[in-house]
Amino acid sequence: MSVYSVSDITIKDPDAYKEYMALAAPLVEKFGGRYLVRGGQVTPGEGGWTPNRVVILEFPDDESMVAFRTSPEYAPVGEIRHKAADTKSFKVEGV
Repeated sequence: MSVYSVSDITIKDPDAYKEYMALAAPLVEKFGGRYLVRGGQVTPGEGGWTPNRVVILEFPDDESMVAFRTSPEYAPVGEIRHKAADTKSFKVEGV
């Protein structure tokens, strides 16, 4: 079953975040993931939630997502993101 990572990202350092995006994309693909949403115009809906930058990743299964997030290749790339942006995220299973 597919799993999705949904993130609301507030960028603090645009140059470092651009570096992160360039390094993360090939790793997402290496672990079987793909970007469904990577930025774009956000139009608020109900509930008053207005995310800054939305990123939605799809992975074929939970194991693939965990392998990506915990891989030695991603660790230094993830550190760039932690320094460049504040992120709120959650994982959800698809149907």
